Amino acid sequence: MPELPEVETTRRGIEPHAVGRRVVRLAVHEPRLRWPVAPAMRRQVAGQRILAIGRRAKYLLFELERGTLLLHLGMSGSLRVLPAATARTPHDHVDVVLDSGQSLRFNDPRRFGSLHYTAGPAHEHPSLAPEPFDRRFNAEYLWSITRRRRVAIKQLLMNSHLVVGVGNIYANEALFRARIRPQRQARSLTRAEAARLVRAVRTVLRAAIRVGGTTLRDYVGADGAAGYFRQKLFVYERAKQACRICRAQVRHLNQGQRSSYYCPTCQT
Repeated sequence: MPELPEVETTRRGIEPHAVGRRVVRLAVHEPRLRWPVAPAMRRQVAGQRILAIGRRAKYLLFELERGTLLLHLGMSGSLRVLPAATARTPHDHVDVVLDSGQSLRFNDPRRFGSLHYTAGPAHEHPSLAPEPFDRRFNAEYLWSITRRRRVAIKQLLMNSHLVVGVGNIYANEALFRARIRPQRQARSLTRAEAARLVRAVRTVLRAAIRVGGTTLRDYVGADGAAGYFRQKLFVYERAKQACRICRAQVRHLNQGQRSSYYCPTCQT
């Protein structure tokens, strides 16, 4: 599933091709995404110039002259820059055709992605918690929201009502770097551990962004290239393999229907 680094990599990849360009048309080949694409969106978007491309959590935000187009990649989506005349392949659902002759093509095999348009600012879309790179997400904030919570710390990290953009892969990796087991009760963290975890989350996400994210199955960037952070994973999907630090065997468990991985020696 594309997570924050994959979405940011996509944003950086399409930005130089899209900003300043005018949308010739929005071609919706399959409107049945996670939520149906509104028929009026074609008319609302056509003719507008793209002023900027931002990101909020896992949403790509296309700031237009009179509104914002919001795209969520879902579980298997990718957005690529292609010549508009390129033949469509299976699961190519939407084309944002630009006046340059290029198209931003959204492909989503599972159709869990979504496309929305708001005539107002993007922040008027449903509110979200702080992002990992937001100043509000700091050691004091993380420590305070864990005080009375019995939930496992990994599940808290993935709660989008508390912090957005930390998906399963990066939660596992951040907890390893912070030396905290994923099944620990959130309220058991000390202030020092909360500070370590905040730093680890940011370090992992920045490292993943630098190498284009993580390709496990479907994800590719705007240029069609795979992400290479998988080669740098310490624990994720490495059950029964030797820890890269201490050589103990990496363990696996299920938490909230998601897979967790940890080193029993390095993490406590």
